[in-house]
Amino acid sequence: MQKRQGELSTPAPAPTTAHPRRARTVGVGRAHAKTILVGEHAVVYGAPALALPVPQLAVTASAGWSAKALGEEGEVTLTMTGSPSRPVATQASDGLRLLTREFRTTHDIAEDLHLDVVLDCAIPPGRGLGSSAACARAVVLALADLFDREIDEQAVFDLVQSAENVAHGRASGVDATAVGAPGPLLFQQGRAQELPIGCEGLFIIADSGEVGRTKDAVALLRDRFGQQAGAREDFLARAGELTGAARRALAATRPEDLGPHLSAYHQLLRTAGLSTARIDTLVRAALDAGSLGAKITGGGLGGCMIALTRSDQAGAVTRRLHEAGAVQTWVLPLTTRA
Repeated sequence: MQKRQGELSTPAPAPTTAHPRRARTVGVGRAHAKTILVGEHAVVYGAPALALPVPQLAVTASAGWSAKALGEEGEVTLTMTGSPSRPVATQASDGLRLLTREFRTTHDIAEDLHLDVVLDCAIPPGRGLGSSAACARAVVLALADLFDREIDEQAVFDLVQSAENVAHGRASGVDATAVGAPGPLLFQQGRAQELPIGCEGLFIIADSGEVGRTKDAVALLRDRFGQQAGAREDFLARAGELTGAARRALAATRPEDLGPHLSAYHQLLRTAGLSTARIDTLVRAALDAGSLGAKITGGGLGGCMIALTRSDQAGAVTRRLHEAGAVQTWVLPLTTRA
């Protein structure tokens, strides 16, 4: 049974030895991407959201330590492998440094140690796929492995969430949960539960090439709510209605019933000003190619879209998405899950 993220558990006692004489020379941690099916933005205000793990997009963190050289500043060095055009974003870097400090303090890691963390991340940043949360989770698990510390899921969640709050402002917690989830989940107010799946099909995720700005999107929607009486209540009511309908459709055996709820949620986000012309073009292309439903996924103002399609239409939908400007695409199977 999955641990509820909102329920605290008693952490295992940390070893009292501050210097890691018995620690490994290298610690390794892993996490994966996620995609939001429905519930974006509403989840920040306590409404439910449905999320899916994307295991084929993964991040591995490798952590090591060395004695701090005389006069050396800083507690940790962060390195991202791959293209130099994809450095660790400033906000993400700040969040990772914060969680590293918190881990060091909580687990009594000696101050005279310098930490070296290398991130090998296949998740494109700024696309609504949970890149920053996945990196944070991988780092936490790598540090726990390096220093041979036992750490429960609640403690992992809290550390990842502290980094996410730096990177994105007020984070709902859905990313921090979904990047470590083994399967589809429903998330609401810090609690997660497994999501029964009764239908089959394929989700195609398409990258628009535009960098999304979650913090800006959250602020934009908050400002809109403040400018119009009842706007927040109307948005949350419609979001809750669509999320509930999508949840029931997922549990049933007819994927064609799910698709329209995805498209309707896209329209909700589009009306709120959170989509872009390029995302809208990709959504239309997917629907024209026979998708059952399509929508933006993630915070918005760029990033990715997701389309539900039957397996025999996946090739045609993928080709149409690339013709419409998708930078890259990934296929995520939807399989029955009791």
